[in-house]
Amino acid sequence: MIRMQIRKQLHAPQGEMTLEVDLQIRPEEFVSIHGPSGAGKTSLLRMLAGLMTPDAGFIKVADVSWFDQSRGINLRPQKRAIGLVFQDYALFPNMTVRQNLDFALSKGGDKKRVDHLIELTELGDLQQLKPGKLSGGQQQRVALARALVQQPQVLLLDEPLSALDPAMRRKMQTYILALHREFKLTTVLISHDYAEIAALSDRVFAIDKGRIQDEGSAIEVLQRQSHHGGLLQLKGIIEAIVPTTSGTKLKVQIGKQSIEVIVDINQAASLEIGDQIQFTTQIYGSAIRVLK
Repeated sequence: MIRMQIRKQLHAPQGEMTLEVDLQIRPEEFVSIHGPSGAGKTSLLRMLAGLMTPDAGFIKVADVSWFDQSRGINLRPQKRAIGLVFQDYALFPNMTVRQNLDFALSKGGDKKRVDHLIELTELGDLQQLKPGKLSGGQQQRVALARALVQQPQVLLLDEPLSALDPAMRRKMQTYILALHREFKLTTVLISHDYAEIAALSDRVFAIDKGRIQDEGSAIEVLQRQSHHGGLLQLKGIIEAIVPTTSGTKLKVQIGKQSIEVIVDINQAASLEIGDQIQFTTQIYGSAIRVLK
């Protein structure tokens, strides 16, 4: 359990802003923090990591105080059981893939963990190469593996996939979710990508002007946000097809969530249970195509 109640005065692009947040994250939960630029997302993540100090409040993880202003507690980042992955992969350019992971392993750590992470992230054929020889997606896999070498409780991801093309981004989402489950992590993701948030998250915190404005399942929050933000593109697997008097209702599994999408009879005619579909919606589907 992460329990975070903090306050911090920030110098935001729009001027002075007070970040004031009170939230709880359950063990092994995957949550996303969503909001406009300058809303306080990255500052929130940095305070959880120990890279920025709140002005007041506390951060407690699994009943251990990482920060408590009233008690004078502020653990260094190295003392917090976290793995960090940012948009900038920050790999050592003079080291091979294997050496980057070995370097992150604590002294006396079991090198079998490095072997296991290399296998999980499919880096075996690349482990003797240096980062300059790798694609962006390959470098991101190395950054993810390195973040998990020391067996963190919490994985923090700050726009880690924003520089990748859409196809590679979807592939990396699969790796992230697999690693989250394999190591029973509590994961916190910052992302602007609606489809990415829906595919990965158990819950979403929508933040604006330093305050949590909305919270709920990924689909609930993203549908409410799409009311104000235009069209929402999602992708999922058809679980059920139910004819109705007003059209055809599809039950679609999107990541860990299920939603109902209404399409007309002509759109539904070529669809089958198990098809992967991509649709554009504000509340429920208005355009749909099957991805074979």
